[in-house]
Amino acid sequence: MLQEILTRHIEFIYPNEDAQTISAGLCAAFKLPPDRQVSNGAIQGRAMPWSEEDSFLITYGDSLISEDKRPLQNTLAFMIDHLQSTVSGVHILPFFPFTSDDGFAVSDYENVRPDLGDWADITAIGENFRLMSDVVINHASASHSWFKQFLNDEAPGRDFIKTATPQDEVSLVTRPRPTPLLYAHETKAGNKLVWCTFGPDQVDLDFSNPALLLEFTRLLRFYIDKGVRVFRLDAVGFLWKQTGTSCLHLAETHEIIKLMRTLIDHLDDNIWLITETNVPAHENLEYFGNGNEAHLIYNFSLPPLLVHALLTGHSTYLRRWMMATAPTPEGCTVFNFSASHDGIGLRPVEGLLPEEEINRMTQAVQGFGGRLTMRSYGGREVPYEMNTTLFSALKGTIDGPDALQVERFIASQTIMMSVEGIPAFYIQSFLASENDEALAAKTGQNRSLNRKQWDVDEVNTRIADSESTLAKVFCELRRRIDIRKRQKAFHPDATQFTLHIKSGMFGFWRQSLDRQQSLFVVTNITHEQKLLSLRDLNLYASTEWVDLLTNTTIDPENEELVLAPYQTVWISNQN
Repeated sequence: MLQEILTRHIEFIYPNEDAQTISAGLCAAFKLPPDRQVSNGAIQGRAMPWSEEDSFLITYGDSLISEDKRPLQNTLAFMIDHLQSTVSGVHILPFFPFTSDDGFAVSDYENVRPDLGDWADITAIGENFRLMSDVVINHASASHSWFKQFLNDEAPGRDFIKTATPQDEVSLVTRPRPTPLLYAHETKAGNKLVWCTFGPDQVDLDFSNPALLLEFTRLLRFYIDKGVRVFRLDAVGFLWKQTGTSCLHLAETHEIIKLMRTLIDHLDDNIWLITETNVPAHENLEYFGNGNEAHLIYNFSLPPLLVHALLTGHSTYLRRWMMATAPTPEGCTVFNFSASHDGIGLRPVEGLLPEEEINRMTQAVQGFGGRLTMRSYGGREVPYEMNTTLFSALKGTIDGPDALQVERFIASQTIMMSVEGIPAFYIQSFLASENDEALAAKTGQNRSLNRKQWDVDEVNTRIADSESTLAKVFCELRRRIDIRKRQKAFHPDATQFTLHIKSGMFGFWRQSLDRQQSLFVVTNITHEQKLLSLRDLNLYASTEWVDLLTNTTIDPENEELVLAPYQTVWISNQN
């Protein structure tokens, strides 16, 4: 029975509270009867929630603008016109009223920014694509009504904001920013030190108060009713605070995610949870739990390792990481991406890339106009993320710019979409965006390099011009995604095995769930022509093999296949 399961979660999170009353409140907030029952067998027996046909677009609500439509209407029109048969889902980055951090300092969780559109626009997108929404759950804007109530010592906000005392031990707290952790505020209840993991305008919320958990449970149900089908739990690893600890990945945080998963599993609809934890790979994997936490986690290690391989022409570290990555639990998968609204994170390659290799990569990216954001660690400033568009980051190699930017970039996207999991494409990648120096200068924010606003008419004109760089990238990515969708070996859960092939190439093997399709993915990651030994692939002779990307028959009797610089082949026994 649902309430009994929720009660067990609450007893762990809030051992000194009335678990029965809180669990009953959670059922009411999520609009589910307390006696609802769904067996484990019924949950596991549901239709598989994803397939090789799934991929996502990641975009801000106002990445596409025009004079005659609201930005969210532009987003939907663009997707219907250009991506209707290509992507199945879309992540609209925070579309709520906000005060800073391009949406991640939410000042109102229940309304859509009027300059973007309204809930009808959001619902319309959700009716056409699987819609992902951010749940900015760790912190709220300092302009949110809860913080105003906190300052005035009024309910409920006075109990929703995380505070500390001068005596609290906070030296061990993991910091993603170089800003102070605590900020003093004068309230009607006296001077308070407010906890701010990400900065003074993003005040941390206090989940030690069960009333706050009830409020977010109500919000989740509200979003579902508006058409949201995937919840991105932003910065969720920092959710629970306990002085004297790192305040990262604490057991209560995991239990809250398990509680959310329990609620979602008791719905008839397929709702997904994805956790955003930009941390080293082994820590990130913890958010699968035992298949009872997140449905998906971001594959944060992939972007920096991919960039490193393509800049250096060496796949050693990318290959080692892939070989060491454990299979995902049943009912879980990874969300693959190579670029996002943030920078290319460097924490996820801690322990995977030596410091000197990180330095080689960051120096090359900075040489192409990128920037470096730092964080505080061990009493010093260390690299946190590279700020750049992916297209600009791949302008050349560690030896400097060259004429192979488009080919190198297409290779990055092709590897990403081929890896086990569900691929996601940031709109700036789809549109081959270069670093927006003007916007970064205007905002003073490094991340603005990768957050260009496009005029819809300009985008459509460039797509129609087959000679434009944008059209070459956009149309080729769309073509490859369309081919990918028809290959059962690219199912998110299909088998993956890393290949041991010659230096300068990176490859892996995928096999469909029914074991009928074998598909070899091999990429030349260098600026020079390479010879692929077909003997290394073990192409059995009893079938016809074809490169799906060129529709060329591959003869296993031939010893070698010529790969152009940054060329990828998808060699399959089925076409």
